[in-house]
Amino acid sequence: MAVTWPARFALATLPTPLQRASRLERALGGPPLYVKRDDLTGFALAGNKARKLEFLVADALRQGCNLLLTGGGPASNHCAATAAAASVAGLDCILIYYGDQRCQPQPNLALARAFGAEVRFTGEADRESVDRGLETVALELQQKGRRPYLIPRGGATAIGALGYAMALQELASQLADARAEPETIVVATGSCGTQAGIVAGTVAGDYRWHVVGATVSRSVEECSDRVVRLARECAAILGWPAAQPRHVDVRDARGRGYGISSAEGAEAAGIAARTEGLLLDPVYTAKALGLLHSLCRDGLERPVVFWHTGGVAAFLSESGQA
Repeated sequence: MAVTWPARFALATLPTPLQRASRLERALGGPPLYVKRDDLTGFALAGNKARKLEFLVADALRQGCNLLLTGGGPASNHCAATAAAASVAGLDCILIYYGDQRCQPQPNLALARAFGAEVRFTGEADRESVDRGLETVALELQQKGRRPYLIPRGGATAIGALGYAMALQELASQLADARAEPETIVVATGSCGTQAGIVAGTVAGDYRWHVVGATVSRSVEECSDRVVRLARECAAILGWPAAQPRHVDVRDARGRGYGISSAEGAEAAGIAARTEGLLLDPVYTAKALGLLHSLCRDGLERPVVFWHTGGVAAFLSESGQA
């Protein structure tokens, strides 16, 4: 599948490994299981965010921007990774967090500050207050003559999704080398850009596997709509065929809500740690593996890929509170 990719600003150490997880597959009672180790992208504990930021930073530089502006929660992997990427690219960085400065200390917030980001809080508990804050700060900066590059929460844009459209081609090559033909790919879905890129690449390559997203924050309906839209916008950039709603499968893995660990996720994370030494964070990857465990119990028979999107800092934060 020949394609001319937009410019990238190199951050990640690629390709990341694809590993057979035999002990984990036996513990889950499932079929052959391969883990795509994007927890090992090798940049500032960024996990899957490194791939997205390679395209986002390159686009910011192309547009002549001098500042990355984004936001999320104090525990946000994306915010810390953006701060690190800005420092490497010689850009300033402002991060907008919901809540206030009295929030519980988080490793990712500490990392963001260590990377030199300016940190601001909305003073509101509502996550959507970040979106309003970003618009306000972007206008403020423009009026002062700055050139901010605004990145939505999670880096969920068509440009960011390019990182996972490219990653899908990487995975396809590794699967061919391993002579593995998976039936299913399972990935955690938050802001939806990662799943969108994987779906765009799957449709373009006409691969037979089925992509299942474990939504950890939004409703299934909202998440499905976002994945379709971002996948189509990503494909349009590359001249690829557009994804259709039938290509998008999102399952509810929220449990009690975003940012709150689930019993299924905690059980799955414990199994992964004890069998393969995999560290899964309670907000994203643990819930996704919990969904995979459920699929195994329902009779999943053919090989499966679990896409490990990272979250080591969040794992350490949760462990420190235990």
